[in-house]
Amino acid sequence: MAVVSPCVRNCCLDKQDVCIGCGRTVEEIIRWGDAGDTEKLSILKNATKRIKRRKIENNSDK
Repeated sequence: MAVVSPCVRNCCLDKQDVCIGCGRTVEEIIRWGDAGDTEKLSILKNATKRIKRRKIENNSDK
């Protein structure tokens, strides 16, 4: 089964060059097309962690 891109077409980078839409770094976005399924799953895991961290940080700012 192919690993589907997490892109949500909300491409905008934060100050750390992480997409606010999918949570991937610029390097991960560029690498995605050539990455194997194992690497893609690793990228997805890291992107998910970044998105969760961003939500927690944004909620703590309120």
